[in-house]
Amino acid sequence: MVDVAELVAAAREGRPRAVARLISLVEGGSGQLREVMAALAPHCGNAYVVGLTGSPGVGKSTSTSALVSAYRKQGRRVGILAVDPSSPFSGGALLGDRVRMGEHASDPGVYIRSMATRGHLGGLAWAAPQAIRVLDAAGCDVVLVETVGVGQSEVEIAAQADTSVVLLAPGMGDGIQAAKAGILEIGDVYVVNKADRDGADATVRELNHMLGLGEARKPGDWRPPVVKSVAARSEGVEDVLAALDKHHGWMTERGVLAERRAARAAKEIETIAVTALRERMGGLRGGKRLEALAGRVVEGSLDPYAAADELVEGVTEGGTEGGTAGGTGG
Repeated sequence: MVDVAELVAAAREGRPRAVARLISLVEGGSGQLREVMAALAPHCGNAYVVGLTGSPGVGKSTSTSALVSAYRKQGRRVGILAVDPSSPFSGGALLGDRVRMGEHASDPGVYIRSMATRGHLGGLAWAAPQAIRVLDAAGCDVVLVETVGVGQSEVEIAAQADTSVVLLAPGMGDGIQAAKAGILEIGDVYVVNKADRDGADATVRELNHMLGLGEARKPGDWRPPVVKSVAARSEGVEDVLAALDKHHGWMTERGVLAERRAARAAKEIETIAVTALRERMGGLRGGKRLEALAGRVVEGSLDPYAAADELVEGVTEGGTEGGTAGGTGG
């Protein structure tokens, strides 16, 4: 057992070990997770959360590192959640992103944390929402969340970030990838990185064309800009930063930022509630209620929807055999 109040106070002072311990409690689904979240709640809601996603090889880590440098020049504290694929052997993160962002490791105004997906789909780790809260409460002005290299269906970052940045690169088939359902719809800012390569201008034109197809925006709605950069040489990073600032200002002015954060909180609450229900239902597999309901469905005396209603009613009333008291969620 840890002293949560003391740990949160240390994290608020910017002590990296305290921040690391809190995120470890989150990732491990600690029995003190509820206490941790309750202690952090009054200090959350100040950080600007930017998600960076895109196909493998487009330069997400390099772009993230370049953005960190730009934000640090403005005097802002930056937190980074770099979500790596899980090792098939240990289940841990491969830490490749931390290696590529090593130049910021000694900066006290930057906190870098690698997280393993641990099989969670969507490009993020299951504990990402709570980890974002930790960095927010710890005083980070900006939290950059770099996802695993994703395809068109792994777009969970859009539900976790205030602004979603989709990175593409010429010569990698990303123009076609962008046209697929999902990736084209989640971006608030599009960045064509490695713009010193042949085909960069064509990729920009194609992307602008795709964004215009079937456009149903009203006057004053946000139209995602397409920005070129060469992150490895810090070229175009100021343009990316300007696009992010413009989007943040637009969201704040129109109340979109508050709406997105409310939707994010609602999704988080739903996930925690569903996890708690799953834990309770898990206890039924060792009891007789689920088996009895399944038998009635097989013999035709009960349809599966009515059986599910009975099961849910039993779970929510707390009358399950072997059920648990709740869940920690993610």
